[in-house]
Amino acid sequence: MKHLFTTMSAAALTLAAGAAQAADDVTLQLKWVTQAQFGGYYVALDKGFYDEEDLDVTIKPGGPDIAPVQVLMGGGADVMVDWMPSALAAREKGAPIVNIAQPFASSGLMLTCLKEHGITSPEDFPGHTLGTWFFGNEIPLYTWMGKLGIPTDGSEGGVTIQKINFNVDPLLQRQVECATTMTYNEYWQVIDAGLTPDDLVVFKYEDEGISTLEDGLYVVEDKLEDPEFVDKMARFVRASMKGWKWAEENPEAAAMIVLENDTTGAQTEKHQVRMMSEIAKLTAGSDGELDPAAYERTVEIVKSGGVIEEDPEGAWTHMITDKALN
Repeated sequence: MKHLFTTMSAAALTLAAGAAQAADDVTLQLKWVTQAQFGGYYVALDKGFYDEEDLDVTIKPGGPDIAPVQVLMGGGADVMVDWMPSALAAREKGAPIVNIAQPFASSGLMLTCLKEHGITSPEDFPGHTLGTWFFGNEIPLYTWMGKLGIPTDGSEGGVTIQKINFNVDPLLQRQVECATTMTYNEYWQVIDAGLTPDDLVVFKYEDEGISTLEDGLYVVEDKLEDPEFVDKMARFVRASMKGWKWAEENPEAAAMIVLENDTTGAQTEKHQVRMMSEIAKLTAGSDGELDPAAYERTVEIVKSGGVIEEDPEGAWTHMITDKALN
C-alpha cells in the first residue's frame, strides 16, 4: 500500500510538472520604465489573467538606454510596446515589425510651454527652443513642425529642437521655452515643481489634429507565419486587455500593483495613482483592435512631416485581435 501511494504521488508530481511546463513563455519589452503607463500588463500578471491563458509572461522594463525595436529584432522579446510613428520609421528603415493590437485609443502627448515666453499658438514657435526626448520619441514633434512648415535647424523663421532627458528640468531651468510632456506624467512633474496651470500654455496633439497612435503592441512580421505563435499572441492580447479594463475600473489598486513591481523604488504612490487615472482615459473605449482610420491618420501625419517617405504595407494586422476577441 505504501508503495502504491508513493507511485501515485510520483505520478501526480510528474503530471503537475508537465502542467507547469505547458505554459507558453512570452517576454514583453516595455517602451519605458515600470510605471502606470503599462499598468494593464502588470495587472494581468498580478491577477493571474496570463495564467488563465496558460502563459508565463516576463515583463522587461525599458529605459533611456534601451531601444525596444532592437530588443525585439534581436530576439530578446516576443512582443514590444512602442509608439506607431517610431515603429513606422523603423519599418521603413528595414525592421519588419507589425502592430498586432492597440490598447491605447487616444494620445497623451503634449507640448508644454511657459506662458512667460509669450507663446500662445503654434505660429509663435519660430525663434524658440523646443525640448524633446529622442530614441524615437522626437518623431511626433518633428512631424508636427514639418506639417506646419517650420524649419527645425534653428535657422531664421525656424525652431531649435533640443534633446532633453526624460524629465522637465530644462523647462524649469529655462533652458527651453517648451518641452514635450505626457498628460499622465511630465505635465504633473511641472505642477509638482510649484508651477500652476495658469503659468503654462499647453498644446495637446489631440487638439491640434496631429495625434498619432501610441503604446501599441508589435511583433516581428515573420513570426506571424507560425500558427502557434499567433495563438500565443492572441491569448496574450486577450489577457492583457482584461488587465487594462480592470485597471480602468480600479485605478488606485492598479497603481499599487505597479508599485509592487517597481524594483527601483523610484515611483511614488501619489504620482502612480494620478498617472493610472490619466492612462485610463487613453485606453478607454479600446478592446485592443486597431482602428484603421486612426492608423491612416497616423500614416498621413508622419508622412507629411517627412519622417517616412512611402505608404507602409503590412504594418498592422487584425489577425491577432480577431482571434483574441472572437
